[in-house]
Amino acid sequence: MKKALLFLLLLSLIVSCKSTAGKISDTKTTTSEYGAQEDQMKYYFTATGNEPFWTLKMGTEGIEFTSLISGKEKLIFPATEVVKAMDANIKMYKISNETAAATITIQQLECQNSMSGAISPYKVSIEIKNNAELAFTKLGGCGTYNTDYRLHDIWVLEELNGFKVFITDFQRELPRLEINSSENKFMGYGGCNAISGTIFYEKDLLRFTKVIATEMACGAGNKENQFIKALQNITAYSIGDNRLTLSNPSGKLLVFRKVD
Repeated sequence: MKKALLFLLLLSLIVSCKSTAGKISDTKTTTSEYGAQEDQMKYYFTATGNEPFWTLKMGTEGIEFTSLISGKEKLIFPATEVVKAMDANIKMYKISNETAAATITIQQLECQNSMSGAISPYKVSIEIKNNAELAFTKLGGCGTYNTDYRLHDIWVLEELNGFKVFITDFQRELPRLEINSSENKFMGYGGCNAISGTIFYEKDLLRFTKVIATEMACGAGNKENQFIKALQNITAYSIGDNRLTLSNPSGKLLVFRKVD
């Protein structure tokens, strides 16, 4: 009898451990080259470098720098305005707090991590020093912009160039976009042909690039060409009330409704 009770107790402990392990596994945060998914939602740009190891996280509420450098293990800076180069996609940020100062330069140039070999679309240079130091420490690494996770959905067109659209404006159904924000790709239906392409995303900038479509002949009056042309001219977006509004400096071009 005692042996049976001991066996049941041992069995219940094993089941309990497995259940706990499962819960822990379920709550793990997804990580990537540039950190946890939660960080990628909070920060619009993240970067890393090696020898010595460092990380950079840039958000609208502040900039965080961490490293293995003595005296610079963790520094928090207030967010600041960007200085853009006139003839290239290069951005510079001059930041400072009570104890340190730094200059961050982000250049759109393919960059390979010196340890992992991973390829990133931006090269990052940092010059940083504590106020007590005379010289700046120069660091190099790679980074990426974190595409707004809210774009990741299926969107059906409601407005085109300021006018409400109807199925009769297209072949069979309304145009739609299925956006994959984690891979910066999209696919969908243009109103006559299947379409696909890539997304170029930076802070306050969204472009639909490398748009391709199948070559099925479209009926007279089909507005697919107008839709694709508007999509290719997008530079900005806003999301609210289950709507995705795409625009450029001339105004609102496309409005989509979230469908899932």
